[in-house]
Amino acid sequence: MTTIGEVISRVRGQIKGEHQDAFLTDRYIYSLILKFAQLYMRRQDSSNKLMKFNSVWQTLPYVELIEVDKIEAACSGIQSGCTIKRTKLKLPTFMEGYWGPLIRTVSSIDGSIEMQATSPGTYTSMTKTTSFKYNTTKYFWFLNGYLYLPNVAWDAIKIEGVFEGDISQWDCDKENDCIPRYLQEFYIPEFLFAEIETQVLQGMFNTLKVPVEDSDNKQNVNR
Repeated sequence: MTTIGEVISRVRGQIKGEHQDAFLTDRYIYSLILKFAQLYMRRQDSSNKLMKFNSVWQTLPYVELIEVDKIEAACSGIQSGCTIKRTKLKLPTFMEGYWGPLIRTVSSIDGSIEMQATSPGTYTSMTKTTSFKYNTTKYFWFLNGYLYLPNVAWDAIKIEGVFEGDISQWDCDKENDCIPRYLQEFYIPEFLFAEIETQVLQGMFNTLKVPVEDSDNKQNVNR
């Protein structure tokens, strides 16, 4: 896959020399790339087209869980005695899709049991139905940067998602901890690159065309 540094270089390569302004830092260019990448990823997600692109999904293979009070999990209507599990640490920032955070799967560590996304209110309503005791589905919801899992007793889970930032501290591969951010892969479908680059360049050129006030105008108090 293409690295973050290569994507930034592709954009820089299309900027003429006279526009190589000092404010066009790699960080600024990458922020624009992320902005428009999220826009086009949302569009793909709205059409349910992202799931088939295995290359864009990253895995957190071991995410530790802890028990928390059910009030924190925003499910105060659940009967007492229900175990509420939560990811121990706040998760890396997910890229936002059309339907919410881009999460493909939440599962047991070995991947044999996949969980179903829900919301606190929906889950609470389900628990009040007479047939719920026969429901063996495992559920989760995302809230304030954490995943909550109301009906599992596991110690950890595996998560597949699309993340905005660096997840090298989460992937259990010590070698990745030493890879600079610009050499890490850019997890966006390559067929979107052309559209993203066009929008980034247009945004930068519009900024560069903004007229700069000269010193006389700045001193004119009647303006």
